[in-house]
Amino acid sequence: MTDIRVEKQVGEDRLQSLGVRQWPIWSKEPSEFPWTYDATETCYLLEGRVIVTPEGGDPVEFGKGDLVTFRSGLKCTWKVLETVRKHYTFS
Repeated sequence: MTDIRVEKQVGEDRLQSLGVRQWPIWSKEPSEFPWTYDATETCYLLEGRVIVTPEGGDPVEFGKGDLVTFRSGLKCTWKVLETVRKHYTFS
């Protein structure tokens, strides 16, 4: 798996199959911060726009309607461009 996998504008069938609507919600205002993933995270953006730059890698931009998976062990910097609300789960 790549460090960050983005599925653009995911349909409701896919969201239902994953149980996304039952996952907790996290929100964050525009900001920039470092982050390290201790476990694999999958999230679905309800609102917002973000650029995540993996350490030593290229920036990845995603936003509302995207399903994103971050690999366990990933070190990156989050840049929240527009306030984010997302469902999330760790595995």
